[in-house]
Amino acid sequence: MKTLIRPAVSLFVLLSVVTGLLYPGVVTGVAQLAFPAAAKGSLIVKEGKPVGSELIGQNFTEPKYFWGRPSATSPQPYNAGSSSGSNVGPLNPALVDAVKGRVEALRAADPGNTRPVPIDLVTASASGLDPHISPAAADYQAERVARVRQLDAKLVRQLVARHTEGRELGVFGEPRVHVLKLNLALDEQHH
Repeated sequence: MKTLIRPAVSLFVLLSVVTGLLYPGVVTGVAQLAFPAAAKGSLIVKEGKPVGSELIGQNFTEPKYFWGRPSATSPQPYNAGSSSGSNVGPLNPALVDAVKGRVEALRAADPGNTRPVPIDLVTASASGLDPHISPAAADYQAERVARVRQLDAKLVRQLVARHTEGRELGVFGEPRVHVLKLNLALDEQHH
C-alpha cells in the first residue's frame, strides 16, 4: 500500500504546483506583458479612477445619457457574475411583453420621436453585458440627449460619429458605438 500512496501523493503535489502555481503565473505574466490593458480588465479610467470596462455595459437610465442594450443579467443589470441571455424564444409572450415595455419606456423618454425603435435598444445581447449599440440606436437617441442637455443636435451627432467604431479588420462584425465612452464625452461638453 505504501508503494502506491507515496507516488500518488508526490504526483498530486507536483501537478498541484505546476497547474495551480507555475502555469497560471506564467500565463498571467505573459498576458500582462503582451496585453497589459486586457490583462487588467480593459478598464476605462477617468481622472485616475476606473469608471467602467471596455467589455461590460452599464445601466444608464437618465434621459441625458445614451442608453445601452437591455441587460438580461440578474439581480442587477450588467452583472458580469451572472452573464447570460434570457433564454426566452422569439414566440414567448414574456419576450414580447418585455420588448413592448422597453419600447414604451423609450417613447415616454422622448414622446416626439415617432421613428421605429432600433431592435438593439429593446433586446438583450446573448451575454447580457454588451457595452455597444448600433449607430442607428445612437442616432435614435441623439435628439433626446441633445434636448435634455441643451446641446445642438449636430454636436451630439458629431460625438456619435467620433465614437462609432468600424468593423473589426474592416470585415468582421458591424459598426458600433461604445455607450460609456460616448456618455463620458458628453459629460465633458460644456453648455
